[in-house]
Amino acid sequence: MPSRAPALRRAFADARRVVVKVGSSSLTSSAGGAIDMLAVSRLVDLLARRRLDGHQVVLVSSGAIAAGIGPLGLKKRPRDLATQQAAASVGQGALIAAYQHLFGIYGLTTGQVLLTADDVTRRAHYTNAQRTLEKLLELGIVPIVNENDTVATHEIRFGDNDRLAALVADLAGADGLVLLTDVDALYDGPPSQEGTQPIPFVGSPEDLAGVLIGGTGSHVGSGGMATKVEAAGIAGAAGIPTVLTSLPQARGALVGDEVGTLFAPVDAARASRKRWIAFATTPRGRLLLDEGAVEAVTVRRKSLLPAGITAVQGRFTERDPVDVCAPDGRVVARGLVNYSSSDLPRLLGRSTKDLARELGGHYEREVIHRDDLAVL
Repeated sequence: MPSRAPALRRAFADARRVVVKVGSSSLTSSAGGAIDMLAVSRLVDLLARRRLDGHQVVLVSSGAIAAGIGPLGLKKRPRDLATQQAAASVGQGALIAAYQHLFGIYGLTTGQVLLTADDVTRRAHYTNAQRTLEKLLELGIVPIVNENDTVATHEIRFGDNDRLAALVADLAGADGLVLLTDVDALYDGPPSQEGTQPIPFVGSPEDLAGVLIGGTGSHVGSGGMATKVEAAGIAGAAGIPTVLTSLPQARGALVGDEVGTLFAPVDAARASRKRWIAFATTPRGRLLLDEGAVEAVTVRRKSLLPAGITAVQGRFTERDPVDVCAPDGRVVARGLVNYSSSDLPRLLGRSTKDLARELGGHYEREVIHRDDLAVL
């Protein structure tokens, strides 16, 4: 085991605050997708005991849509948004009622926190969510977080609760993130294929070069292994280690046993605002750069100027988040733009001095200031 791994494992046992995310496939039965109360009660028992031992716990729970499948008479997870939202409306109530009852047995109170991607894309909403989580934990409440599937649209969704869990871990200032799914670890190939091996430790993204990362195969969830690896990267950028494993191995993960896959965090975490720009915002458009501008932004960490932009894609207003792309379309950064998509095209390829002389001093500024730019 790499030298960093034992200390990172032990950190979970001592962690003051941990975020635990459980997927739909871990909480529902195979027959109709109904809530598996035995699985829920086992999870609650584990988290309640940890809370009573003096540790703070935030639970990010999928399962609202899956829990609504049975009551609505559906045979599988719906694909259209309207039926998904109807299932979430029915299922969320059943799910939170189960949590309230089971945590209540231990004398613990839960607080429901429903978020949409829009809640964290806007900086003011992001900081408000941060304050809410902090206050709940301060009061001894166990926050239970889920995406608000009832009102979220395709355009403003997290897409899965893995990314949401990583953002919540950052929001809450967690010391560790545990992702529970229907396989016990990340494997170097399809887990069902003979000869594939679990990957116990990921020290950096380079460790996964050449690894085939696919889905979980669940019919009741929306996330696959790729989203979990991405979530571990988001948490890692905030200095938070992640363990990916299954519900039966959850206790081992929380006490520092060598279970699942451990993802190491970066040595130097990004500043909070840069993490918000990089991972919490939803891009409204794209700016394509020439090679010189890519080098200036990603290597020399300069502000983005009009001269290096070759094309503008999408519709956005001033201060919206946009992706910054290399000539081949690769996203290399994300930032808050100082011009709208209607105003920017006439500035492309021109120096700020020329623009100021022709159009006025208002145009002698960066398209994206380096303080508003997060390299990916």
